[in-house]
Amino acid sequence: MSAEATNSVTPGPMPGAVSGAVTPTAPRRKARPRIDLRRLGRAALLGPAARGRLPDAISHVVEAHRAHHPDADLEPLRQAYVLAESSHRGQMRKSGEPYITHPLAVTLILAELGAETTTLTASLLHDTVEDTDVTLDQVRDQFGEEVRYLVDGVTKLEKVDYGAAAEPETFRKMLVATGNDVRVMSIKLADRLHNMRTLGVMRPEKQERIAKVTRDVLIPLAERLGVQALKTELEDLVFAILHPEEYAHTRELIVRNAARTDDPLAEVADEVRGVLREADIQAEVLIRPRHFVSLHRVSRKRGRLRGSDFGRVLVLVNEDADCYGVLGELHTCMTPVVSEFKDFIAVPKFNLYQSLHTAVAREDGQVVEVLIRTHQMHKVAEAGVVALGNPYAPALDDPADGERVDPTRPGWLSRLLDWQEAAPDPDHFWSTLREDLAQDREITVFRPDGGTIGLPDGATCVDAAYAQYGEDAHACIGARVNGRLATLSTVLKDGDTVQLLMGQDPASEPSREWLEHAHTPAARIAIQRWLAAHPAQAESQQSEARIDEDRTALRPADVPEQPAGRPAVGHVLADLAGASVRLARCCTPVPPDEITGFTVRGGAVTVHRVECAVVARMKKGGRAEVAVRWGEAAECRVTLLAESFVRPHLLADLTEAMASEGAEIVSATVEPPAQQQVRHTYTVQLPDAGHLPALMRAMRNVAGVYDVSRAQSQPQPQSG
Repeated sequence: MSAEATNSVTPGPMPGAVSGAVTPTAPRRKARPRIDLRRLGRAALLGPAARGRLPDAISHVVEAHRAHHPDADLEPLRQAYVLAESSHRGQMRKSGEPYITHPLAVTLILAELGAETTTLTASLLHDTVEDTDVTLDQVRDQFGEEVRYLVDGVTKLEKVDYGAAAEPETFRKMLVATGNDVRVMSIKLADRLHNMRTLGVMRPEKQERIAKVTRDVLIPLAERLGVQALKTELEDLVFAILHPEEYAHTRELIVRNAARTDDPLAEVADEVRGVLREADIQAEVLIRPRHFVSLHRVSRKRGRLRGSDFGRVLVLVNEDADCYGVLGELHTCMTPVVSEFKDFIAVPKFNLYQSLHTAVAREDGQVVEVLIRTHQMHKVAEAGVVALGNPYAPALDDPADGERVDPTRPGWLSRLLDWQEAAPDPDHFWSTLREDLAQDREITVFRPDGGTIGLPDGATCVDAAYAQYGEDAHACIGARVNGRLATLSTVLKDGDTVQLLMGQDPASEPSREWLEHAHTPAARIAIQRWLAAHPAQAESQQSEARIDEDRTALRPADVPEQPAGRPAVGHVLADLAGASVRLARCCTPVPPDEITGFTVRGGAVTVHRVECAVVARMKKGGRAEVAVRWGEAAECRVTLLAESFVRPHLLADLTEAMASEGAEIVSATVEPPAQQQVRHTYTVQLPDAGHLPALMRAMRNVAGVYDVSRAQSQPQPQSG
């Protein structure tokens, strides 16, 4: 992009670029020389041109704008420049240039990217309300509501009013404005780029502070909005300031590579041109040098660099189908590295990026990466949302009746706007924003109804619950992922189908443990707010967690005592005269279970359910069965296994449900939680075996319990 850099650490043009290489902004137009800010300054000092004429100072902006929008009405740009120049007259930048050179340079950056007229008009005026006597009402009266909104969106909040919170609150305001109009952030990114280009006049400590905010906030936002041309230059500028030694080393690598007599990238590019010419595919083949940070990353990953590591081959075609045609020809006529193939056309990245990625191997073992995309895809890959023009202009055949529908508002931005409202203070917002933006990949999971949920990579079922239900997710008790039961801590993968299981209790509580598995700010903030508002319950949860960690086993003193003299088994009759009968503890049979018996030492008959694993083992060992049958209904004892998700007060709710069905707990064991799941084993006394189905239903209805079954013994391995 053509704007002068007065910063001594600005990377500048990359040495060693091969003839015909594409620049990040305008691959198909003749490159223009950098703007002479002194000439701009002189033009600015001469004052506005005669009414109706375009001032010389914006000639570069107009030229760049017409390249993308040949029929654009230029009058708003003329008026905006006249107002900006007269308002900023007499103001100087720290570099010594007239201040008007800054909004001019910012506007040129956006014009090069293809921004439409409204964005450029607001860009020329973006500092007027902040730094001059111009008011937002004046901007609206002369240029309309959209321009006023954009200017307001990028206007900083005063330190006089906000103190140390001014910077985070300004970004919060800007992000909220971006949620309604992404062009706000486009202007901010261009503004920061020009400021970074001219940062050399600042004190070193201020350079470092601004560079860190750019690294942590602005660069990730540029990546998410797909504005790669701004993102890559910002990365290099930050790299030069924060890591000057590594930057100097990388620059030296580039200079040395430029002095090489052979160039594998140029040779492969020529070969690709020949292959496509033979196939009669119209294509433009360019060499795309890596920017400084990209090359530094490759160097750290691979160690010694080879010529093919310094760039990539870029193939530009006219139609989507041609992309796959190029891919087929390259994979047929050259040696493809299949593991390097990625199809971002069929499945675009979350920041609008589309391209085919592949790689071909040379005879000397060097691997050259190849990018294949249409000219329109390339424009979007470089300029992102800026290349989409005015996202709110209704289609000619579909007037929007005044409604603004933004096709560029992605899921990550919606999530950010949701959680920022709940951030309790500027510091928390600022730290959480940086953390959120550090997550640089997005996944999409599906709901059972076919809807989708966008989440950052590494998100769990906890995150999905809060993304779908907000604070109602406090009642979530579990999930099914791809049809199978899963804990809330389960990490989701792109394309998973997630069914969230919700409890019915409106007073449900989130677990403190969920914080360990919450990956998104929305989930963490919602859980933290609940815990802060309910300190007593939070303390209770901590106590329960300590009990679980101690492998809680309910002692006899912890369960209701049995009334004296109450029989422990149902009435069983055995076809063996005089034999005593007892029910096996391994399967605790109750009427009307189908049962069988075996004699044991002492002549007693042990009664098992016929499906008990012990029965099969006894038969295999040659033990003779004894016929047994149930007598009249009587009290019985049974062992039940309950499986549940971890949640506060689960034990109390479960034992209360069992008591309500007339069951008396004889003994109970609770295993320590594993992946937020817990197993409970209860031996209970029932007044009648007929009550068992109702008891099991009541236990299953307790929130958090997902299965209740009769205890079964596991077969023991037979010794050799």
